Amino acid sequence: MPAPIHDPYYTLGGPLKRLPLRKAAVAFIAAVCLCLCGLLYLQLKQSRDHDLALAQVSSANLTRAMAQQAQDTFRAADLVVSSLVDWIQDEGYEAARNPRLQQTFARRAQALEQLHGLFLVDREGRWVVSSFGDLTRPVTFDDREYFKFHQRNASREVHIGPAIRSRQNGEWIIPLSRRINGPQGEFQGVLMAGIRLAYFDRFFKSFSIDDQALMFLALADGTLLARRPSDQQMIGKSLAQGPIFRTYLPQARSGSAMIRTPSDGSVRLYGYQQLQAYPLVVAAAIPEEVMLRGWWANAVQSSVIVALVVLGISLFGWVFVLQVRNSERIEADLRAAQERLEVIATHDSLTGLGNRRLFQRVLETEFARSQRQQRRLSLILLDIDYFKPFNDTYGHLAGDQCLVQVAHLVKSCCQRKTDLVVRYGGEEFAVLLADADIDAAYTLAEQIRQRIRAAAIPHRAAPSGQLTASLGCYAFVPTLEDRVELLIERADAALYQAKHLGRNRTQVMSEGGTLKDDAGVKVQG
Repeated sequence: MPAPIHDPYYTLGGPLKRLPLRKAAVAFIAAVCLCLCGLLYLQLKQSRDHDLALAQVSSANLTRAMAQQAQDTFRAADLVVSSLVDWIQDEGYEAARNPRLQQTFARRAQALEQLHGLFLVDREGRWVVSSFGDLTRPVTFDDREYFKFHQRNASREVHIGPAIRSRQNGEWIIPLSRRINGPQGEFQGVLMAGIRLAYFDRFFKSFSIDDQALMFLALADGTLLARRPSDQQMIGKSLAQGPIFRTYLPQARSGSAMIRTPSDGSVRLYGYQQLQAYPLVVAAAIPEEVMLRGWWANAVQSSVIVALVVLGISLFGWVFVLQVRNSERIEADLRAAQERLEVIATHDSLTGLGNRRLFQRVLETEFARSQRQQRRLSLILLDIDYFKPFNDTYGHLAGDQCLVQVAHLVKSCCQRKTDLVVRYGGEEFAVLLADADIDAAYTLAEQIRQRIRAAAIPHRAAPSGQLTASLGCYAFVPTLEDRVELLIERADAALYQAKHLGRNRTQVMSEGGTLKDDAGVKVQG
């Protein structure tokens, strides 16, 4: 008697004689595998730490570049504003000087790419002069944050406010402003330079970093000014409760930290820096998965190699310590398993009929045979009438029992061994008839329909009060130009017509593709 396939101790020569050797071999193989895995772990850990260290250096460099660019941008605008404020306080801005001021404003605004424009506002918040020339309508600025700030504060230091939309053309700008005082230090107005938000958008986009990376410029109080990726809805939002402003900036003006983002749960390496000369903060965040993308690729490659080596060693050990398998028993078991799988793959588990896969395979074979031998091939498609209401009324368990009963009735009507009955899908069944003309198909279809009606299966949701079925038939002699799908399409068209004409009937489509009325009249049961 052959040994069971699962018995690991059977050998042709009897049980293994040297049990300690087998144990030693298993221990040796396990030790080698553990050593390989340990070395792999150490190598991957060192590589990961190295990649993270390089990422921290890159993040710090990126943050410094952002801070330097932001500081240079605001300093250039601040120099323009401070020099003009000194000039205006010395010369005044009477109406006679306005054209000269406007020309000066225009030249200064055109000289700096980042400047949207320059605006002079009097102590009442009324527009006096701008780099754009005359405004098309009266404009007041007394509601702007920067105007209220200078109106309340006597300091002549520069002020950078939250991003606003320009009343000149609607463009997003960051206001940089200084207070203008009178001879006695009284408040006389504000000079504001609008720095284009689009300038920082272009600057952020100039960095060759991953699309998942995050960059932003914010005020020292956490008010967001600009970010990458750009999102206008985020402009003006407060980041004060975020870990950068709440935890890290109070401890150091610059640095880096691994932070988990609450919105998506991803871990990012943040590099941050607060500018020395202005109340601004820049930060750049790179996702951990981006930083470790190369490491992951190397880890997968190394793990696969080690896994293959471990697998090879393990297989060698199993070959050394396990029995020689009985090939005949394996072959018999595999054959039986294949037959079982074949049945599972080609038959419907509920009704026991063939399934669509078997139908397609047999249909292609019979279609090719009918083409070669010029014999007729017929197809009957059957659909249970009002089956969804049946399920809704009696429940899905009763629906399954109904399908099993209908399958049995259809199968009992097919007497030839060559007739194939399958569950085509849902409540649809198909009967493939080789070497049968349309009359034979129609006769069999009517027999099936009447037998289903004679079974008197209750169906309260149907007009007749009992279960019925609609059938469509088609038969033809396929030529070399015909497609397999043509048989299904025309049988399905006949079935659709039977449904359309009131159900509980058999409808036939002629070989020419037209519906025949003589075979389609409803037969009362």
